[in-house]
Amino acid sequence: MRETLSLSEETLHATLARHGRARAESGGILSELTILSTCNRVELYGMSASSDNEPLTILLEEASGVSRTAFERHLYQLGGREVARHLFRVAAGLDSQVLGEPQILGQVAAAHLTALRMGSSGPVLSRLFQAAVHAGKRTRRESGISSRPSTVSSIAVKVATDIVGGLAEAKIVVIGAGEMAELVIESLRKRGARRITLVNRTMSRGQELAERLGAVARPFEAMLDELRDADIAISSTGAPHTILQRGALEKLVRERGARQLVVLDIAVPRDVDEQVSELPGVHLYDIDDLARQAGESLEDQMRKVPRAEAVIQEELESFSSWLDTLSIITLIRELHQQAERIRRQELARTLRRTPGLDEAEKQRIEALTRALVKKLLHFPTLYLKEKSRSGELVPEAILTRELFGLDADKPDDSSQPQPDSQA
Repeated sequence: MRETLSLSEETLHATLARHGRARAESGGILSELTILSTCNRVELYGMSASSDNEPLTILLEEASGVSRTAFERHLYQLGGREVARHLFRVAAGLDSQVLGEPQILGQVAAAHLTALRMGSSGPVLSRLFQAAVHAGKRTRRESGISSRPSTVSSIAVKVATDIVGGLAEAKIVVIGAGEMAELVIESLRKRGARRITLVNRTMSRGQELAERLGAVARPFEAMLDELRDADIAISSTGAPHTILQRGALEKLVRERGARQLVVLDIAVPRDVDEQVSELPGVHLYDIDDLARQAGESLEDQMRKVPRAEAVIQEELESFSSWLDTLSIITLIRELHQQAERIRRQELARTLRRTPGLDEAEKQRIEALTRALVKKLLHFPTLYLKEKSRSGELVPEAILTRELFGLDADKPDDSSQPQPDSQA
């Protein structure tokens, strides 16, 4: 099911761009949208005046081409601050198949940047994803949850090593030239692998990666020839269908005799037909099999979780404080408080410069300043209240805070909550 819902880069960009155009032209039910689609998750983040998740379900159905009746029971749906908590834990690696794995942090950041480029994100989701990246970095730094990460790529290499023995003399074929392939080759090199062949559809990309990491590049058409005498095959392409079928490998396996072949499929959707595992001498592991191999380092990692969760909670409170500033009551109160603070400061300065005024004159000047502030804030206050009633407050609230400097430091009013400027 996860494989059928996985969105290709092209589909992801098209979905976000279409939503971005609709958002710019006429708004819509979802005012903001960001999609996080990785090997292990497909998550849609939306901003709406309604708490109804139906628009996200419809959008996933349209983007994936899968009927909602097939996937609806597999969905989890969160709202409000629980969305922030979930995303912060995702970015920190606490919600990954492999606890603390480092790749997801970059994937969260990339999802945010893609949504910005496509015009589908907005002020709230932008702030949310920036805060998540900050929370993920801080969690890893302070808890050490990623100090000894067991990534899918490192687990794949360990599994291969355990079966084959040493890697120094093993012939290894890596299929694909994306990020996962790069991580796999780096892990192989660290474990002493010397004979690595990289097979990729785009030869130029394969050559560039192979030269940089000390491998040999071969065209995609040579894949079966390379597998004929390989000990290990690791596949991580972005193909929408399997590229290694049982029929193609059956003859090759007969020619190999008793020689063992370890096939590690770390692609989503999978690259290798499940029936390949039925061939004699072939050991097939997919991404779920590899995730289960992570148990060795789990106990050590689990000891770091409480500190990681504490950091997440602190970051969540900071983000929640920022969200609270967008409420109409808080916003109007802060706006009037700031105006009153400025009025008093300027009045005191004026009175110090005109010491000859009697009490009646001072009161007339104070009444004048109060009237000016009241009149100046009358229409902004009405405007914000109207936007709040129509459910369109958030962009105006953020703009109002920026225009009036409500989030600027106020040394003489430290009681006001300040958002985390690093988020």
